Amino acid sequence: MKKWIYLIFPGILLAGFLLIYVTHKKEAEEREKAKAVQMAQEAEAAQKKKDENEKKAAADARERQLAHEKEIADKEAARVAKQAAADKEVIDDTNKALARVDAAAKLIADLEVQLDTLHKAKDKATRDTFDTAKNVELTRIAKRNAELEIQRYTQMITNKTQDSFLIRLPPPPPPPKT
Repeated sequence: MKKWIYLIFPGILLAGFLLIYVTHKKEAEEREKAKAVQMAQEAEAAQKKKDENEKKAAADARERQLAHEKEIADKEAARVAKQAAADKEVIDDTNKALARVDAAAKLIADLEVQLDTLHKAKDKATRDTFDTAKNVELTRIAKRNAELEIQRYTQMITNKTQDSFLIRLPPPPPPPKT
């Protein structure tokens, strides 16, 4: 009998297990179906919530994108306006500088004409001074030559008159005879 105990006891236990297993299997399947339905509902609710959140996120993202684009457009418009103002200022400064350059060029041309006129006047004055000095020296030389000529003529006349018998005094008269 001992050998049957080895087979009967595990057989009874197996039958009890199968009975419990089958009853619990149905309950487990029902629980799993209920759990699957609940999970499907939860998944559907989660999907709806996720879709709503995505829609909200997409709307927020669009709003942020539009705000960002508007901010970028405003910054770009401000930068363009600032650049245009800077360009206008540079152009105005350039035009002013060109006007000053033109005025300076005209002044330089006038001053060069005046300088040329003054150089010519200086050259003429220098030439006149030189000619006047030359004429003065020539006049002095002519005067000296004339004085020397007068002296020579005077000396010549003096020499001739000294040699002349007309200007010699006659010998003194003899003393009276007493």
